Amino acid sequence: MQESSKKSRLRIQLITKAALRRLAVLFAILLGLIIWVGSTMFWMPGQSYSGKLPPLTASEIALRNALEKDVKRLASDIGIRNAGDYKNINIAADFLATTLGEAGYKAIRQEYKIDGKSYYNIAVEKKGITKPNEIVVVGGHYDSVFTSPGANDNGTGAAATLELARIWAKRNNNRTIRFVEFTNEEPPFFWTKDMGSLVYAERSQQQSENIVAMLSLETMGYFSDTANSQKYPFPIGLFYPNQGNFISFIGNINSGGLVRQAIASFRRHAQFPSEGAALPAWIPGVGWSDHWSFWQQGYKAIMITDTAPYRYNYYHTEQDTWEKVDFAKLARVVAGVAEVIADLVE
Repeated sequence: MQESSKKSRLRIQLITKAALRRLAVLFAILLGLIIWVGSTMFWMPGQSYSGKLPPLTASEIALRNALEKDVKRLASDIGIRNAGDYKNINIAADFLATTLGEAGYKAIRQEYKIDGKSYYNIAVEKKGITKPNEIVVVGGHYDSVFTSPGANDNGTGAAATLELARIWAKRNNNRTIRFVEFTNEEPPFFWTKDMGSLVYAERSQQQSENIVAMLSLETMGYFSDTANSQKYPFPIGLFYPNQGNFISFIGNINSGGLVRQAIASFRRHAQFPSEGAALPAWIPGVGWSDHWSFWQQGYKAIMITDTAPYRYNYYHTEQDTWEKVDFAKLARVVAGVAEVIADLVE
């Protein structure tokens, strides 16, 4: 009887040790996965700015005024601009091409046709000094969704692209830099062969162009300090603030290095809150702009955005008007992005 009891205790003890070993292995795997996810997706270098924003500098005031003028021109004077308002989308293209020409560039109209009608990506380039074959693309789409004047989405991104090009007309760059105003990002062309940025990226790939980084400027001008004003797809919100007062840098996993490089630069130069993430492309919102087109061609690309529908209640509505845009904060962001570009084109 005593011998039987000892054998029983031994079997229980052996089972317990084996179970503990399995639990230890599972715990190590889980811990490794958590560390990998944190370091790959969510960890960002530097610190997001917090506290009271400093007064605008003289150059930021001038930038604020220029951005407001550009967005008003696109969203108010021109208004709804898409395939359904074909006259307006061409007026917008003319405005952007003319303004870029006035800044000292030769504006190139990249034409393509849909149902017999011509649409245009508007591009300008400043050749690099020491690394001209390495190209940085900065762009935003200038069309608006049907029925919407598209002030924030994406008059802000189109205006930011325009003003960054103006800034860069007076600077030097070792890598070649291109500023592109994309057409037809919105439905029904979104994520189709007729999306303007996809046409551009495909042609770049066909010409074996070495695009080393692409920044998509998308819906950049709405901010709120109100609690719970910021939403996220689950479970991303577990890792980020619930106040929508920051600008975000978003990329897919393959573009994670570019996300971290860009946000590190922004945090060094800009006194404005910022958050970043390198996430799987299937998460809703991660690929919702022109950077997606460059991913399809194997290029590294990120989106700089206020997160659009996850914060901006007027997204894709008739109420997306220029009065909703915080031009002072937009100017701070664009000034910071200018320094990000400066680092990328070195």
